[in-house]
Amino acid sequence: MHLKRGFVKVVPQSLDDLWHLYNVVYPGDQVFARTTREVKVQEEYSRPKEGRRVMVSLGIIVENVLWDRSLNRLRVRGIITDIPEDIGGRGSYHTLNLVVDQPATIIKSKWLKHQVDRLDKASKVEDPLILLAAVDDEEYAVAVLRQYGLDVKAERRIQLPGKLEPENREEALKGYFKDALSLIREAWKDLKCPLVVLGLGFVKNGFVKYVQNMDKDVASAIVDVKGVNSSGLVGINEAIRSGVLTKTLKNARMAVETQHVEEVLTRLGAGKGNVVYGLDEVAKADQYGAIERLLIIDTLLRESPDQKRLELEKLMRQVEEKSGQITVVSTEHEAGNKLEGLGGIAALLRYPIS
Repeated sequence: MHLKRGFVKVVPQSLDDLWHLYNVVYPGDQVFARTTREVKVQEEYSRPKEGRRVMVSLGIIVENVLWDRSLNRLRVRGIITDIPEDIGGRGSYHTLNLVVDQPATIIKSKWLKHQVDRLDKASKVEDPLILLAAVDDEEYAVAVLRQYGLDVKAERRIQLPGKLEPENREEALKGYFKDALSLIREAWKDLKCPLVVLGLGFVKNGFVKYVQNMDKDVASAIVDVKGVNSSGLVGINEAIRSGVLTKTLKNARMAVETQHVEEVLTRLGAGKGNVVYGLDEVAKADQYGAIERLLIIDTLLRESPDQKRLELEKLMRQVEEKSGQITVVSTEHEAGNKLEGLGGIAALLRYPIS
């Protein structure tokens, strides 16, 4: 990082790193990277020949950013400010596709502390991804917990014979376990990451025994088995929200964001005046120097009009200057959606204010 000169060079090494860049690159920033650009050869007294694409390094002033998970890339669109003279195109639009292992340089007029902290923490993250499987006798779900949120791989509803048909139920249960293991194996084979099994009652335990008998490799990846009160994807979100995975997920950003949002909701329910939400109320709390932690959803920073975004950034700088902490919450998971319902911004306070 060269913050005194306003720029940071990055090399994303995973999909999670691209997600962090998505939350760091804003409209108005300048981004440099290598890309391909179409060049048409103009010969004297003739029409331009068919264009050909050449590799070139160029810089753009960012206008919008799209995180394309399906193709594992970050699409950064803006107006070209720097490009070799022989290529041409200064002042025209271009889209940079930032991908894993491709270097890029980001220039800002002012780097905020939470942005620097995010990049710094991302560069030090060494914890593996976590595969979560929730199984019971009604439905099951398989998802990868990434730093940006849940990457759902499968979600299926099932219908088993009742307990009054023990033989039919046992046979159907084996078929169900076989299908669930197949989906888990498909997700796990490329990631080779820790696996946590969640579920209700005895079904999850029976499934774990089945895995141990049928696939030693997947069984060796199971690091925890936890009970939850809900099934499927709802059960996975419950496990993250309730804290039963705290030890396993202690360094996962999603778990931390969820914990902070749940604290906001808990304090609101208690009605002690030590939490506020909505931009006006948060701004008032900042005037008192009362903000211990400011929570703001990522889309509010990325998608707000310029004037509002500048107001938000000013508020964030003021909170940091008074030793407050900033948490940018992803709207890719349940906690972010809950915070969005509160206006997208809230603050945990050091002391109650009226």
